Parts: sequence; C-alpha cells; structure tokens
Amino acid sequence: MTTDASAPWLVVGLGNPGPGYADNRHNVGFMVADLLAERVGGSFKRAQKAQAQVIEGRIGPPGPAGRRVVLAKPSSYMNLSGGPVVALRDFYKVPVERIVAVHDELDIDYGTLRLKLGGGDNGHNGLKSMTKAMGPGYHRVRFGIGRPPGRMQVADFVLRDFSSVERKELAYFVDRAADAVEALVTEGLERAQSAYNS
Repeated sequence: MTTDASAPWLVVGLGNPGPGYADNRHNVGFMVADLLAERVGGSFKRAQKAQAQVIEGRIGPPGPAGRRVVLAKPSSYMNLSGGPVVALRDFYKVPVERIVAVHDELDIDYGTLRLKLGGGDNGHNGLKSMTKAMGPGYHRVRFGIGRPPGRMQVADFVLRDFSSVERKELAYFVDRAADAVEALVTEGLERAQSAYNS
C-alpha cells in the first residue's frame, strides 16, 4: 500500500478523561502522549472536528527531516476511543498504517514494551473500539502493567493508580515509551522493535 509521503502520523495515547483517572494504570497512554507533547514544545488543544485533545508538531531530527505528527488524547471514555480516532484520521487524512495507539498491556511485565502492527485487542476496550471503527491495521506501542495480584478484578486493577514501588520507575518507563514512539515514526517498525521490544 502506498502512503502519501506528506501525510502526518497520528499518535493516540489511550486513557480516560478527567483528574480522577489521571494516574491510573489504564492512563499510561495519556502519560506518554503528555511527554511527547512536551518534547514537541506545545500544549494540547481541543480538536475542531473530533472529541479529542490534539497537538501538531514534528518529532525526530530538527528541520525538514523531522516527521509531521499529530498527538492526540481522546476526550471520550476509553471504550469509545474509536470514534474520535476515526474523526482525526479523516480530518488529517492519515492512512491507517500511520496511526499509533499507545496503551497499557496486562500480559506484559511492568515497564516492558512491545511494538507491533495489527493484531487482536486482548480484551483492551480502547483497542476494541478502535479496531471496530477502522480495522486492526494500525501500530501499537504496548506498555506492560503486569497482571492484578491475587484475586483482584482486572477492571479494579487497571483503574487504580500505580503503586508506590511502581511509581519510582514510572517516569523512566514513560520516557522510554516516548522514545519508542519516536523511533517507530522516524525509523520504522523493525528498527524500533529491535531497540525497544525488550
């Protein structure tokens, strides 16, 4: 499939809106998007045509070598992420293979990253909504949060804040995930996978 070389990348951090959810494990996608926004030197603004916060900029080398990117945080709840993402895709004319979802992943140890193109949603409601809206052919940067302890329900676990022990390393892992997104956009999936699929 040929992609318009001028088309931007759309990097979507998945999470739930509002301060009550801000530090939840389920919101690590928002945390990575916020760090990328700092790096491109801007602040999120309400999108005109979508229920989302967006910022446009460039990542990678300074100047024309940098890649155009739209960073986004849907303003809907996680399980309704597909609608805002499709609206942004259509508005910015982004091919599906230039869309990146950054999200928490239960089946990976805390802080571990896995980058991939396509695949299932593994029960993740944000991915489920995106895939239903536009098919599975987008990139994922999966941020491991581990499994719930004991008999804790998955929903309770993902909607809790990171533990005090996890928080000691959280900034480092979020920084690494932002690096992985930049590598994916500027160097391609294979090189990013070899560097970050630890």
